[in-house]
Amino acid sequence: MEHFPVGAPGRAPCEPLRSPHAAALPKLAAVCLAAAFLGSAAAQTAPPGPLTLERALHAAQERSQALVAQDAAAAAARDMGVAARQLPDPMLSVNVTNLPVDGPDRFSLTRDFMTMRSIGVMQTISARDKRQARAERYEREADVAREARALQLTELRRATAQAWLERCYRQRMVELLQTQRDEARLQIEAADAAYRAGRGPQADVFMARSAVAQIEDRLQQAESAVANATADLARWVGADLARQPLAGSPAIMRLQLQDHALEGALESHPELAVMAAKEAVARAQAEMARQDKRPDWNVELMYSQRGPAYSNMVSLGVSVPLLWNQKNLQEREVAARLAMVEQMRAEREEMRRAHLAEVRRWQQSWRSNLQRLALYDASLMLLAAERTRAALAAYRGGTGPLAAVLDARRMDIDTRMERLNLEMDTAALWARLEYLLPPGHQHAATPATDRSPEQ
Repeated sequence: MEHFPVGAPGRAPCEPLRSPHAAALPKLAAVCLAAAFLGSAAAQTAPPGPLTLERALHAAQERSQALVAQDAAAAAARDMGVAARQLPDPMLSVNVTNLPVDGPDRFSLTRDFMTMRSIGVMQTISARDKRQARAERYEREADVAREARALQLTELRRATAQAWLERCYRQRMVELLQTQRDEARLQIEAADAAYRAGRGPQADVFMARSAVAQIEDRLQQAESAVANATADLARWVGADLARQPLAGSPAIMRLQLQDHALEGALESHPELAVMAAKEAVARAQAEMARQDKRPDWNVELMYSQRGPAYSNMVSLGVSVPLLWNQKNLQEREVAARLAMVEQMRAEREEMRRAHLAEVRRWQQSWRSNLQRLALYDASLMLLAAERTRAALAAYRGGTGPLAAVLDARRMDIDTRMERLNLEMDTAALWARLEYLLPPGHQHAATPATDRSPEQ
């Protein structure tokens, strides 16, 4: 590789050299810039460390465009609220009135005494309360956007946590099957050695190979599930982070949400908060409809100029709508807006009841799964392992068939896989409950049961 001098003692690395070789300076500068660019790119593409759950949540929040959209919506509504408080812009009018179109004075602006050249200004005057009601409506829409952002953030964190947990457990399933496959391959060697020594039938060799092939098939399915889980995680954190190894293990036996405070906590549920904000918008629109019963006034001032032989004129006019049918117009609109307020209130209450029942169902399923996990750890896993050891000892001692060993090993794998599937389902329920509310609205942590499985 060719090396170029990038500096000299007492000179900055990329400082121009004072030498007769001035023609080499552009090439030298290009090399310096390329080296700096490659170094920066290498620093940016350096592989990060293991991906923890908290890091995944932070990365998902940083790259989310849904949050950016809601921030923009809130900013737009606030700006509209400022504009709504102002009076409308005045209107400038320029007129030519009574211009002759025939006769000796046709198209003359000065000879006919009735021809007037006018310039005027018209201003619509709205009551301050009416402008405040309009601004209040936009401020409430900004609240809707803010609550919608909290909803997007909550759903983002929950979906990211579930994707991270699924990737974690799918990878553990792959590791379990890989370990079992390696042990099953040793069984092939043992069966083959027994056959060659005349202590076992050749059928045992084919039986052991068949068991390995079955594990390989399950391993292929598990690796495909890992790839799918990685793709789901990449949806939230990006492809580069999603491919990183995972680290850490959340304590899925504990929740931030207390049972006795559940109903009060659900008042902070983001979907209910969005509905409450929409109800406030409906109330603001009802107030706007009430204020619209007070008409806006239009005031116009006009200055008119005639020919030099005639005097100029000033005109002042005021116009106001005649609300002569308020019973069927304005009052109907007010009634409609109030009905929308009642609709929002009823829908929010119905949603609160649905969420309460849903969360209680999730909690019950989560506790039941924890109890089942404890049963697996205390009994089912131990029994499956003991059965495998007993069958293997009998086979090695010549008192048991290889089929019993393979059947016991298959049962052991199935038990471990069932336990991992159950733990993955429990972790998904935990993520739903743990990230049910926006950050900052969680309650003190409480364990689900007195006896929870260790993670």
